[in-house]
Amino acid sequence: MLNLIILTICPELFRSFLDSHVVVRAKALGAAEVTIVDIRTFAKGSFRHIDDSPYGGGHGMILRCKPILDALESLGTGEETSSITAVMTPAGRLYRQEDARRYAKLERLILVCGHYEGIDARVMKHCDEEISVGDYVLTGGELPAMTVADSVLRLLDGVLKKGGAEEESFTEDLLEYPQYTQPAELDGERVPEVLLSGDHEKIRAWRRQQAEKMTRERRPDLFGKRREKK
Repeated sequence: MLNLIILTICPELFRSFLDSHVVVRAKALGAAEVTIVDIRTFAKGSFRHIDDSPYGGGHGMILRCKPILDALESLGTGEETSSITAVMTPAGRLYRQEDARRYAKLERLILVCGHYEGIDARVMKHCDEEISVGDYVLTGGELPAMTVADSVLRLLDGVLKKGGAEEESFTEDLLEYPQYTQPAELDGERVPEVLLSGDHEKIRAWRRQQAEKMTRERRPDLFGKRREKK
């Protein structure tokens, strides 16, 4: 079972996420436990300050290291034999599907959400990885953490229908093939005949061809990476 723990100063942002199908199903199957930890509860003093201005000057506020480190320490080492603590930060390594597959094999995954202008750099020394979900900046790490969590939970056994995860984009470093549903024809545009043929071998071949074509055209970096593996 995966013990997924998310550290944040905005726990209220995760209410809808905790009620989402993937989370509810993963918990119901006993495949995962999801815990949201409020960093503010580890701040000292009557005002529970969790941020402060940056040394050296600059705009915005920085999350203080002590509340975060105390929150991490409160979790203990646990009984898990495989555990990773990752910080959500735009300065991190770009998160990929292969990371999701790696995280899905863990017994414990801790995601630390930044906020404001960032996190005191001393926190990073107590974490295993720094992860970014893209080359853009968000208000906080909560949305990236949900992105990572969703991508991991859906890979756990039984959460998706059998075979569902294997046919999605980025499996085998390929984008997913085009999908169609009813009606078979709309405004003169018809669904490819091969998909209506009932010939499963031809359908599989068409889908593979389309996946390779889309990857080559839209994500040449992925396509090149795939060719290097061969």
